[in-house]
Order: sequence, then structure tokens, then C-alpha cells
Amino acid sequence: AVVSTQSTGAQQAQPNAMANGAQQRTRYGQGAVRNPIMQADLMNQEPLTPQVLNAARPEEQKQMLGEKLYPIIQSMQPELAGKITGMLLEMENSEILHMLEDSASLTSKVNEAVAVL
Repeated sequence: AVVSTQSTGAQQAQPNAMANGAQQRTRYGQGAVRNPIMQADLMNQEPLTPQVLNAARPEEQKQMLGEKLYPIIQSMQPELAGKITGMLLEMENSEILHMLEDSASLTSKVNEAVAVL
């Protein structure tokens, strides 16, 4: 199968020729969020309350907090978002919840983490 390699601005996702001759379209555009859980979380911006957090198992609590923190930190420090999120998740859950509600506090902690890295 021959695949056209010409593209215009509107045609970024070109079909790719596979070994068996079938066509496979790229599923994600460049820079797209590839984690469906994160994608759903970005659409659902409900605040994470202590009540919701306390209803979850301890291991789920850190996951829930991380899913809220990561996109915010990624917007501030794209290259270091994973490391910074991991560092902040070592804090007490109540402190993390406070940072999610107080952007100045979160920004301060992110800046502290960047200084350490």
C-alpha cells in the first residue's frame, strides 16, 4: 500500500501502511492527553473534598490527589510534572487538599520542588 506523505495543516493524522496492507490511523494528535483516566478527570473538574477522599482506600486517595495535582503542575512545569507530583504526594493528604484549593500555596510548593531538583 502506498501512503501519501503530503500533509497540510488540517491533515496532520495521515494513515500509516501496515505490514499486512491494512491502514491504521493515528489515534492521537501530537500533544494529546493519552491517558483516558486523566482525560476524563480534565473534563470533570469537581473539587476533591475530604469526604470524597476519606471514602476511598488509602492507596486510592493518593491516586485521586495525584490525578488532580498532575494537570495543574504540568501547566506550570511540563518537563518536571511527574517528579514534582510525586514529591508533593509524599505530603499529608490534608496539606495536598489545601494546596488544591489555594493556588498560591501550590505555586509556592512547586517552586520549592523545582529549586530542589
